[in-house]
Amino acid sequence: MKKFFAGVIVTVVVIVGGIYAFMAEGFAPVATSSSPLPFEKQLTGLALRARVQKEMPKTVPIEANEANYLAGAHEYVINCAVCHGAPGSEKTAIARGEFPPPPALFPGKGVTDDPPSETYWKVANGIRLTGMPGFEKTLSDTQMWQISLMLANADKLPNSVIAVLEGQAATPEPPPAGVPAASNSPK
Repeated sequence: MKKFFAGVIVTVVVIVGGIYAFMAEGFAPVATSSSPLPFEKQLTGLALRARVQKEMPKTVPIEANEANYLAGAHEYVINCAVCHGAPGSEKTAIARGEFPPPPALFPGKGVTDDPPSETYWKVANGIRLTGMPGFEKTLSDTQMWQISLMLANADKLPNSVIAVLEGQAATPEPPPAGVPAASNSPK
């Protein structure tokens, strides 16, 4: 039994030492143009999904309406489009140089199949080792929810919002930070 445990300990030390040597000697692919490590996508995806499910808000505190979509589009153009693009736009030089490549959020289904609270968590907290910054210190909760709701409904946005995203309309001045946008729905 002592030989078995000694063998396990030696095996663990050799594996940890090998990983350390691999990293310390500069063999790890750290450039954005390098291929990912084996299982990198699976492991990071697993960790991200588990953390988001554990911490994302359970309810959406603002209404899904045109005013909030417009305010979200305004903030998206300022803070997000440089990496994630906008409808009808090509990838920017920044987006082409990132690893992993930032997802395009408008073509196809984008994140319309994700709950707005999942997108909110990602906007607020960012995603480590991806280039996705967290905005909780620079945007208000309302602004982050407006972006998240706009993206969750990207497949059914009004033309006024698409025009802002495509740069064909002046972006409206958003409400002050922390103040929800007015509702356009009848009471």
